[in-house]
Amino acid sequence: MAVAPRDPALEDLLRTLAPQVLGVLVRRHGQFAECEDAVQEALLEAALAWRSGSIPDNPRAWLLTVAGRRLVDQWRSEAARRSREERAAALEPTPPGEPASSPPQDADDTLTLLFLCCHPALSAPSQLALTLRAVGGLTTAEIASAFLVPEATMGQRISRAKQGIKKAGARFALPDPGERKVRLAVVLHVLYLIFNEGYAASSGPSMQREELTAEAIRLARLLRSVLPDEPETGGLLALMLLTDSRRRARTLPDGMPVPLAEQDRGLWDREQIREGLALLDSVLGTGGAGPYRLQAAIAAVHAEAAVAEDTDWPQILALYTVLEAVAPSPVVTLNRAVAVAMVNGPEAGLALLAGLDGELAQTHRLDAVRGHLLEMTGDRAAAQACFIAAAKKTGSLQERNYLSWKAAGSGP
Repeated sequence: MAVAPRDPALEDLLRTLAPQVLGVLVRRHGQFAECEDAVQEALLEAALAWRSGSIPDNPRAWLLTVAGRRLVDQWRSEAARRSREERAAALEPTPPGEPASSPPQDADDTLTLLFLCCHPALSAPSQLALTLRAVGGLTTAEIASAFLVPEATMGQRISRAKQGIKKAGARFALPDPGERKVRLAVVLHVLYLIFNEGYAASSGPSMQREELTAEAIRLARLLRSVLPDEPETGGLLALMLLTDSRRRARTLPDGMPVPLAEQDRGLWDREQIREGLALLDSVLGTGGAGPYRLQAAIAAVHAEAAVAEDTDWPQILALYTVLEAVAPSPVVTLNRAVAVAMVNGPEAGLALLAGLDGELAQTHRLDAVRGHLLEMTGDRAAAQACFIAAAKKTGSLQERNYLSWKAAGSGP
């Protein structure tokens, strides 16, 4: 989303409205790619027009009006001018400043948009990228960072995905129950990525982006209401609630990150924890061991420890061992290495990290974890080198400051 100059409050508003406006336009007109382009143009115009604080009384209607006009402009410029002008004339939006004609609230539009972006005609990476852009409101640069690819590559992927939706002739409607279940894995993964980007921003001055975590939780609640019998939808929502419950304790007033073991647990949101634990209890033991339920179970063990020293690390290690078998990934192995270190000593955890150098070498996480475990062994010089390497690789300003501070503290 192009916003200049940067105004976090305005960005939050536009990011919230973007999928709502896109959902209405696609339902009215079809033509996903054209509608998405029109919404992006309307967002840019709004960013420029509203930056002085002159936000209209009905910003959603304003965006619908401007985006609708951009659609008309697009249709008039294409080869099939006459037929498209006839269609556009019948759907001509109202002038700016006036309310759009009875804009429906469309509580399910965003969810419908979510399933549309996860159309089976698209590859899994394209589904993820398109949904993060259209529903999550992430910029192309943020999505590229999440996928560890160049921004230009991600831009091309998103463009191809939009054309793929068009070629597939996808309808803007919730798929039938059978097809909905097929798309569910990608939908869950998308919501997981949106939440993670909000919980630990890949770039920028703030470590957390609350608007993204809130939107991911909102969509997860909506998905749970539509698919209440799918245990992994409940598992994902429980994971989000239990993880987000720590938000207020994760940073100091100056934005410096606070590690989990050092957090003031009195700041954790007990209501979110209660809701997350109750939800997890309702979905555990049904339908096998799903990855989101397993991760939620790990988060629950942390949530149930009154102080860090009470954490049941053997149980966490057992859960990570099952998770690695169910959904293996370098990040899961990285986290299991921490659990191994807490149970069997840092040397055992470091031995596990040795196999991850190729897969996670470009990210800061491996160096940061290795530095932490080396610090536990007392090898301060080696820990310092790892923290310095990690600081150079992260795109988050606050994480960079924290890792640099750790490097200074680990020096001789």
